[in-house]
Amino acid sequence: MSKLQAELQAKLQVQGVHHLTLVGSTRQSAIDFWEGLLGMPFVFEQPNLSRPEENHLYFDPGDGRLVTVFTSEEREDAARPAPREAGCVEHVAFTVSQAVQSQVAGRLEARGLAFQAWDRGFMHSIYFRDPNGLKVELACYKFVAPPGHTEVEVLMRAHALRSERGDYNIGEAHLADAIASLLAERPSLSRR
Repeated sequence: MSKLQAELQAKLQVQGVHHLTLVGSTRQSAIDFWEGLLGMPFVFEQPNLSRPEENHLYFDPGDGRLVTVFTSEEREDAARPAPREAGCVEHVAFTVSQAVQSQVAGRLEARGLAFQAWDRGFMHSIYFRDPNGLKVELACYKFVAPPGHTEVEVLMRAHALRSERGDYNIGEAHLADAIASLLAERPSLSRR
């Protein structure tokens, strides 16, 4: 067996996120936040098969995956920031369109929810907390990947350009040049 074959057989290759499961408080609190605020349809529920005293709610974030929440009527909203230490989740991020992103701050303000907005160079981010202190991010890329390419391919190319140029972080010029370089790889009769 070759070294490559041995490495491939030892690797457990994932193909995407299947679902996220969060510990929530009450059933209604989960529905109010995940469907009522974030617009994720509540698609089904059943008992938590590992802990029958809990309920298990399933929400559709819009990409064919699931966000699930364990609930219990015995718990109250934590109403404090979730722990941020080794082994804890820092935040979960969801994709929104540019049109929605432009409305997020005003809609959170209208609900009286505190938030932070950031320009990350390659995307816009707005952070706020769920009723149990989990930090949630709504993110919107500043670019559209060219047909036949993914956002990851654009970001990898932009990272290479940023590194070559010695820049601190990925910016819009890196994104534009990354997209141009990906598109330049398309076949053309003039480049024979």
